[in-house]
Amino acid sequence: MIVLKSKREIEAMKKAGEVLASCHKEIAKLIKPGITTWEIDQFVEEFLKKHNATPEQKGYQGFEYATCASINDEICHGFPRKEPLKEGDIVTIDMVVRYNGALADSAWSYPVGTISEENKHLLAVTKEALYKGIEQAVVGNRIGDIGHAIQQYVESEGLSVVRDFIGHGIGAVMHEKPDVPHYGLPGKGPRIKEGMVFTIEPMVNIGRYQTKMEGNGWTARTIDGKNSAQYEHTLAITSDGPIILTEQEEE
Repeated sequence: MIVLKSKREIEAMKKAGEVLASCHKEIAKLIKPGITTWEIDQFVEEFLKKHNATPEQKGYQGFEYATCASINDEICHGFPRKEPLKEGDIVTIDMVVRYNGALADSAWSYPVGTISEENKHLLAVTKEALYKGIEQAVVGNRIGDIGHAIQQYVESEGLSVVRDFIGHGIGAVMHEKPDVPHYGLPGKGPRIKEGMVFTIEPMVNIGRYQTKMEGNGWTARTIDGKNSAQYEHTLAITSDGPIILTEQEEE
């Protein structure tokens, strides 16, 4: 069942999104060669505490960290670690924030120092794919229109879209209906309605779209060892179009 949110609930989620977005903006200042994702995770924990918020995924099905930190060929759900990031790496920091009972979810990929042209292209295409998906998130469209727009654009740029991990509704809990694939056919899936709140979070690979799981049971990697990136926003559907609840850009 897809739960439609009231204006009051959306406003509360927007406040959670503002805390999350401000945390990402601070992370962007920290990312450089030599820092560890462990240190970033500790920073996020402290930042959220100072802002009277909590990391929702900590403790979720036994996950131990405030963030997921995925480096290079890790697609998602990487564990923070104490090995320093290196010049040329890319890293995705993903987190879900609870603030005054409301949730918001956003992932962002960051370059570490100077990165290759191939990695620059990966980051640019993945970020653009997110916004192409958001353009389709309007009342009357279908969920499949989002995935189709993303897949068509990504593949036109010579990259591939991960199938095994998708966007999702969010509300009282982290994962709700609808499922939001980042691939597929237009005109398919649930009709998009006012009051829906869900994530769009394309994971894009330089090589093949298939994934493989690490022995930790959480972390997914690309099957061919080529790099992957992800950008994610939480958005609310209104009659005037989608509102990005985790927007980082200054208005």
